[in-house]
Amino acid sequence: MLRMAVVGLGMMGRNHVRVLRSLDDVELVGVADADGDRFAAADGLPIHQDLDGLLEMDVDACVVAVPTAEHESIGLRLADAGVHALIEKPLAHDVTAARRLAEAFESAGLVGAVGHIERYNPALQSLRQRLEADELGAIFQIATRRQGPFPNRIRDVGVVKDLATHDVDLTAWVAGCRFSSVSARTAFQSGRAHEDLVAAVGMLANGTVTNHLVNWLTPFKERVTVVTGERGCFLADTLTADLSFYANGSQPMEWETMRAFRGVSEGDMVRFAIPKPEPLMTELATFRDAVVDGGGAVVTMREGLAAVEVAEAIIASATSGATAELD
Repeated sequence: MLRMAVVGLGMMGRNHVRVLRSLDDVELVGVADADGDRFAAADGLPIHQDLDGLLEMDVDACVVAVPTAEHESIGLRLADAGVHALIEKPLAHDVTAARRLAEAFESAGLVGAVGHIERYNPALQSLRQRLEADELGAIFQIATRRQGPFPNRIRDVGVVKDLATHDVDLTAWVAGCRFSSVSARTAFQSGRAHEDLVAAVGMLANGTVTNHLVNWLTPFKERVTVVTGERGCFLADTLTADLSFYANGSQPMEWETMRAFRGVSEGDMVRFAIPKPEPLMTELATFRDAVVDGGGAVVTMREGLAAVEVAEAIIASATSGATAELD
């Protein structure tokens, strides 16, 4: 049995606790939170105020679900103690801290993973497999929309590092290509120190154009990824885990009025029937397998670092009004 622990019992932490309790070959031995178990998630588990008590329990691996500002300090202590870790995204509050974490886990020979959970969404996993199978042909554009109401729990970062890092990571992942540049604009509408809206245009190293609309100001929740290419477009709704394909039409439209209204290339639309396991269950099972036998394809800390680099480039572009280039 893999002995695991969770640090942080907020919204994500208590969900990690729930899933780890049901995961085969895992024993959840304890939790820690400076504020205690205010949501009654522990349910009989030993509760510690800090990391010291957990480390005394001889844990093999730990999930870190504390505020972003604390990721570096807790992660470095886990690496120093020889404990494998999955740290919630973003990996750290800035690039320097994220790089230190990646290097610490690599030099210690430990599994260091980042909780970019969208990679485990069934719709996006199916989308990536279909892109790898060349079902779309050449990819022209990847567009994402991630909008919803303001979450009071987020206090130490803005919408770019909290939410847009999802879209940055999933875009590079489904395309299999890194970002080469970004240009962005942000807004501060809720009176906080951090931005609550961003519109960003990016370019991947292979020439694919990307655009991302992310905010905490919309009174409904939307999580959409659209990949447009040579043969049509895929639309992934990660709230419902649905994946649809809109094909370019192969039949000419003879009715002139309808051709002008609907376009000459509209074809069939298919919504795929795909299995829909819970993404968090898939993520944690992958992390478990990586720790036990190296068999899990986790989101590495190097990949988490790349997402933070793009996020900081987005903020820098919004601040300067110029396009930010990425090495």
